[in-house]
Amino acid sequence: MTTTLRGVCTLSLWAADLPAATRWYTELLGAPPYFTSEAAGRGPGYVEFRVGDYQHELGIIDRRFAPPGLATERGGAVVYWHVDDVQGTFERVLAMGATELEGVRERGPGFVTVSVIDPFGNVLGLMFNRHYLDVLGGRHG
Repeated sequence: MTTTLRGVCTLSLWAADLPAATRWYTELLGAPPYFTSEAAGRGPGYVEFRVGDYQHELGIIDRRFAPPGLATERGGAVVYWHVDDVQGTFERVLAMGATELEGVRERGPGFVTVSVIDPFGNVLGLMFNRHYLDVLGGRHG
């Protein structure tokens, strides 16, 4: 039996100023990217971080390599990253230059979300999700 969607393997974000985005996400995540790709001798075109309990890949790509027709405005999808302290993390990213997209909202018992626009125009969702913790507990328990 095959499973169609097995998990997030890489989330790609775009930045016109890749060095600035690399510095911003390095500060946010507390670690530098584990992988960079040099692009035609013009500096890195891609950096990749390992994020969280499952070591998901977060890639930041120089906007010049974006697929043709990709909107330069905010996209229609919000990917939420589980955080233990939504309000505290929200305040931290705002202090780092992100702007609020949607304020802190309780979505039901054990589910709190907020979303921001990073300084490079990408939507970043933050969420406390009790189901995430249930899955994590089952994986490590």
